[in-house]
Amino acid sequence: MALQESLAKFKKQQEKCQSTLTSIAAKVGSSKPTVPQKFTPPAPTKPPAPAIKFSNDTERLQHINSIRKAPVGAQIKRVIDLLLETRQAFTPEQINDACYVDANANKAVFDSLRNNPKVHYDGKRFSYKSKHDLKDKSQLLVLIRKFPEGIAVIDLKDSYPTVMEDLQALKAGGQVWLLSNFDSQEDIAYPNDPRVPIKVDDDLKQFFRSIELPRDMLDIEKDLQKNGMKPATNTAKRRAMAQVNGIASKPKPKKKKHEISKRTKLTNAHLPELFQHLKDGDSSK
Repeated sequence: MALQESLAKFKKQQEKCQSTLTSIAAKVGSSKPTVPQKFTPPAPTKPPAPAIKFSNDTERLQHINSIRKAPVGAQIKRVIDLLLETRQAFTPEQINDACYVDANANKAVFDSLRNNPKVHYDGKRFSYKSKHDLKDKSQLLVLIRKFPEGIAVIDLKDSYPTVMEDLQALKAGGQVWLLSNFDSQEDIAYPNDPRVPIKVDDDLKQFFRSIELPRDMLDIEKDLQKNGMKPATNTAKRRAMAQVNGIASKPKPKKKKHEISKRTKLTNAHLPELFQHLKDGDSSK
């Protein structure tokens, strides 16, 4: 009997343990596993956009308006300066973007540009037109050699951007001469033909410089005519016209010779030999 009671108690304990395990398993199955959340860094905040300054835009619009209301000549100069500096071809729209001159909206400006001697228009674009179409130093030298009587430097200045540097290089190399015109004070470029080297002896130079010219222009003109040269002046005609108009040639006034007297303020007292005659005059009196 005792043994059966012990077995019955043991079965009850097993059943109790089994029910306990079953309830625990049911609780674990019903509960959902917690998934760890990933850490996401906060998105960087964009800096606030700067406030629009309407004052700058207003100044720009006022500047554009002042250009377009300027006289036609001022607008033309602005465009020509652009074409000269860039040496590029521009459409009217590109000119408007570059210097704010609206040629399409101003017929007077468009026509003046198209007919300007310094502007070339191909029907679509405007470009700068120099007097001589040159690109480099070799073409410059070829042009100067076509003018043995000389060509004005002012007519070459706008040929291409480095023309003045090339002109000085040609001068330094002895290929051209740059001389000033006495009338206009402008430089004239003359070709120096390398095929005709000329060397003048010192004796001939000295002989040339020792020749004394007549003082009267009439005598100079007569000597030129004797040697088969035509004088550039006509002194006889000029003097005759002056007499007809009652304009007499005034002789140059002779400068008075200032002699040293007793009243002269002596500033060169350290040179007593200059004033020796004053002392002699006082002693004679």
